[in-house]
Amino acid sequence: MRELPLLFDSVGVSIGATPLLTDLSLTLNAGAPTLVIGPNGAGKSTLLRLAMGLIAPTRGRVTWGGHQDPAPRRRAMVFQRPVMLRRSALQNVTYALEQAGVAKETIETRASALLAQVGLQDIAHRPARRLSGGEQQRLALARALARDPELLILDEPTASLDPAATRAVEDIIAQAADSGIKILMASHDLGQVRRLAGEVIFLSHGRLREHSAAQMFFENPKTPLAQAFLRGDIVLET
Repeated sequence: MRELPLLFDSVGVSIGATPLLTDLSLTLNAGAPTLVIGPNGAGKSTLLRLAMGLIAPTRGRVTWGGHQDPAPRRRAMVFQRPVMLRRSALQNVTYALEQAGVAKETIETRASALLAQVGLQDIAHRPARRLSGGEQQRLALARALARDPELLILDEPTASLDPAATRAVEDIIAQAADSGIKILMASHDLGQVRRLAGEVIFLSHGRLREHSAAQMFFENPKTPLAQAFLRGDIVLET
């Protein structure tokens, strides 16, 4: 079953009387990475969790490839602080492959290839929880890629990493995008957005304010809210 297009149809999410997202209508297709930006509390993480099927909308609907079924088949998500199993790096990946239903006779070869893809082949047998933050994030990406995703959702995966670790993670994301995987990623780093994004979603106060090609967004943001955000000003509801 296809995961794309990913459609949000008049979606709202509320906790009690507090709206987190309001009247979100959006379609995401295969292609270059889509980066989600906006001030704190804009609704970025809520949007990503909806996209993964981890939460249900309060109003409206989300569909994947035309189907309103949240069961993830070929989509995966990586969080800012991934949880590592109490196993080696290699065993973390083999577990992900087992959960994805990969044939037993190919798991070891696939796991080794995934670790090589993220540059962790030399520390395959090191306990995952003793890896550095950057190494753990690369391992989390290897586990996500074990699902052979059509849609890879990333929630600020480099927010707590140093510049070298950030660049290593960005390289893996760019390679995944080049292989045909659709990237949907939240980021607070505008430099990173410029490096990775093909298109930008700008959220503010739980509403979609702009959705455009990245170059167009940075060169000619259409809304005062986006203009204020790019200047580094406080973004106030208008």
